[in-house]
Amino acid sequence: MARAAKKDGVPAVRRPEVRLPELEPFGGGELEPEGDYDGLEFRDLDFAGQEGRGSRFLDCGLYGVALDGTRLGRARLMDCVLEQVRGVGTQLAEASLRDVEVVDARLGGTQLHGSVWERVMVRGGKLDFANLRKAKLTDVVFEGCVLVEPDFAEARLTRVEFRDCVLKGADLTGVTMRDVDLRTVSSLDIARGVDRLRGAVISPGQLLDLAPVFAGAMGVRVEG
Repeated sequence: MARAAKKDGVPAVRRPEVRLPELEPFGGGELEPEGDYDGLEFRDLDFAGQEGRGSRFLDCGLYGVALDGTRLGRARLMDCVLEQVRGVGTQLAEASLRDVEVVDARLGGTQLHGSVWERVMVRGGKLDFANLRKAKLTDVVFEGCVLVEPDFAEARLTRVEFRDCVLKGADLTGVTMRDVDLRTVSSLDIARGVDRLRGAVISPGQLLDLAPVFAGAMGVRVEG
């Protein structure tokens, strides 16, 4: 897939192109560790507290699924759609997401540390206190969603766009950025790591809003 450049010179994000085949309904039962799920539809199911560590999801659709405390560490999701999934404390540490669309999700305290994202779209919904420490995000778009206190500490972000999002209390400690577009974030609030914005693009208005934070990080006092 070719990588086009935007008119202003910022490389464009390569978005996922998920085209699901005709899906078979999931036959029921609980998730299994190291499970292999191919071409399945999971609709309005409750997987709270279930163990699916190391599972593989290929060409799957998850719609209205509850994931409270679901353990999916090191799971692999490829060519999947997750729509209106919800959950608190979902475990996705070291998971791999490739060509995935997440639509109108409501997730709190999701453990995504060490996860790898490639061509992922997160559109709408709300993510509270997502742990993305040491995650690797490449060609990822957050569009029209609310992210409350996301933890990107020591993460690597390459060609990531935050479009029309609200970003509150973000922790950017030790993050590495390359071609990260923050210009259309409607509310940009950085709690820690403002000095790690090298490699990001912001708007002139955002620069003015962040000026006190930049000054504080440099130890500069601003007085009238």
